[in-house]
Amino acid sequence: MIGKEDLNNEEQPELVITDRRKFNVDGSLKEGVEIAPAKPKPEPKPVDDSSARLVPHAAEESAAPETEEPFDDGEIPGADDPTSFVNFLTTLASQAAAALGAMPHPATGQRTVDLETGKYWVDVLAMLKEKTRNNLHPKEAELFDGLLSDLRMQYVQITRLAEEKLKQKAAQKFSAQDILGKK
Repeated sequence: MIGKEDLNNEEQPELVITDRRKFNVDGSLKEGVEIAPAKPKPEPKPVDDSSARLVPHAAEESAAPETEEPFDDGEIPGADDPTSFVNFLTTLASQAAAALGAMPHPATGQRTVDLETGKYWVDVLAMLKEKTRNNLHPKEAELFDGLLSDLRMQYVQITRLAEEKLKQKAAQKFSAQDILGKK
């Protein structure tokens, strides 16, 4: 065979394996190994979360108490940059919140409910969430999930309230005699 003789004459590379484990099989510390004490984590900055939630007041009363730790904006990459992904998300979320009446509309200053526009913005955010899956910083993904779930819950609550009001108006407009055809 061609080249077989060349392989036998060449020197074989030497492979060295170094065990970097700090403990022996029995769990005791190996000789010459020092374990450094864990560095203390910096304390999180206090966060004003009064503007972070987009849920209407009625929903906040029925919501379960939060057990999560406060959200630190400093951990999100590019949070201070006006053209960051997080600021883009909050712009879209504020459009949805304004359409759902959770906050005054940025242009008019009036609180109005437009379910069709609100659903459009929630659907845009859901599409964006799908397209960016597994491509976000963990804190960005956490913020995105929170915004989207809050807006979806708000949309469902407002839709239910609108349906109830329509049912009440219909009930006032027609009596049982009108429905049964008795006069």
